[in-house]
Parts: sequence; C-alpha cells; structure tokens
Amino acid sequence: MNNPTPKSWFVTGASSGFGMAFAQFALERGDNVVATGRSISKLEALVARAPDRVLAHKLDVTKATDIQPAIDAALRRFGRIDYLFNNAGYGIVGATEETPEGEWRAVLDTNFFGAVAVTKAVLPVMRAQRSGAIVNISSMGGQMSFEGAGAYSASKFALEGMSEALAREVAPFGIKVLIVEPGSFRTEFGAGSLRLMPVNAAYKDSLANVRGMLQNMHGAQPGDPAKAARAVALALESDVTPLRLQLGADSIAAVRAHAEQLLKDLASWERVGIETTLPPPS
Repeated sequence: MNNPTPKSWFVTGASSGFGMAFAQFALERGDNVVATGRSISKLEALVARAPDRVLAHKLDVTKATDIQPAIDAALRRFGRIDYLFNNAGYGIVGATEETPEGEWRAVLDTNFFGAVAVTKAVLPVMRAQRSGAIVNISSMGGQMSFEGAGAYSASKFALEGMSEALAREVAPFGIKVLIVEPGSFRTEFGAGSLRLMPVNAAYKDSLANVRGMLQNMHGAQPGDPAKAARAVALALESDVTPLRLQLGADSIAAVRAHAEQLLKDLASWERVGIETTLPPPS
C-alpha cells in the first residue's frame, strides 16, 4: 500500500516477533523504519527489503549510552520520529520464591526501565513536532497475573502504570500513548524469550500446568503478528485512540473476566471500604 505522507517508525527489539512484524508492516505501506536491536546482523534481512527506507541501528535498551546515538541517527536519516514502539523485552517463568532477586531486577531493567529511558529520549523530538505516538507493548499479563508469571507481570504492570500517567502528560503536545495487551501470538517469544527459573520442589505440582503451557506454546499460538501490526496502526490512526488495545480472543476474554471480578469485589466490599471514612465534624 502506498502512503502519501510516510511516517517514521522507531522500533526496539525489531529483530524478531512483534518488532519485526511492526517493521515489515510499516515497509509494506511505504513508511520508513528505524529498526533497532542488540545485534545488527539480525536486522540485515529487513534492511535488504528496502535499503532506502530502513535504518538498522544497535540499541540495547538497558544501556544508556546506546539510546541517544540511535535517536540522533534516526533524525539524521528521516528527520522525525512519528511512532515509537517500545517492544524490546522478555519473559520469566517461575514462582515468586523460585525467582532470584537479580532476575526480578533484570526483567524490570529491560521491560520497564528500558522503555522509560527510550521514551524520555524520544519525547523532546515529539514535543518539538507537536505530534507522535508512543506504543508500549505490554501483555494481557499487564492487566492480571497468574502463578509463575509474577516477575514478568510486575514489569508489565509497571509499564502500564507509567503509560497511564504519560498519556495525560503528553496529550497537550499532540502525542498519543497506546498500551498494547497481546494474548498468545505466533512469535519467537515461547522459544527464545523466556527465562526458566530453577524449580523449587514445593511448587513443582502447583505450577506444572503453567510451566508446560508456557514452554510448549511455541508454534501453536493462535495470534498472527502481521494482523496485530495492522490493528495497532488502525488504533493509532483513529480519531479516538484507546489507551489500551487488547489483541487476541484470549486477551479479550481474560481482561474482561478480570475486570468483571474486580467490579464484583468492589461491589461486595464497598460498604466495608466506605466505613473507614472519618465521621464529619460535629
């Protein structure tokens, strides 16, 4: 498809999965792409598809010294950044007690602090443009969590909390914020982006089903990343862009059930909560 006014997409973690799907979709519609990742060699095929419209640049989101050079290179090449996709990240499978503190800090460093750092570096560009969109790739696990996913969900909960505040802060500058909450999509996430924690015998049985599902989902996920990219673009370019976009029937069902349970609990315990209020002055 031809785009009369090409946009410039800045994508972290573009070497595979959603990042690659977003980049490919952008190229198909005639846009420019700044494809970033920890390994430039993994981006060569993307560059080969449209050398005049793809800039590959090394970027490890956990390294502050990588961020500004990538943004500067993007501006030199394309003059602007219209869409930032904070996509770089990975998952952890393990009970809370099974997951060492260093692993908790590492996943937050990539999935949350990395996204914050890249966002802060891009914001001056978008504010000067008085336009742009920041897309933070979360998960249905950013709305609720389940056994064995605590560390991963914690990183996504943090990302979503930041994103809610950010959306209000940057709206006056014409900048949109979109939180994307995918379910299970056919990416490499299940093969190369999951860290498996050592099994504690105490949790061997209670987490057996979850471990098996997460470890064996590769190649069987129902979601199509190319369709996800199209859905995200549709949301971004709508007159009213939602703060959150759930992708996949599994995500929609899980988020709906979680929200319904939240409202049910709120109603059941409303009286108890209200009765904690101080009495009016006599």
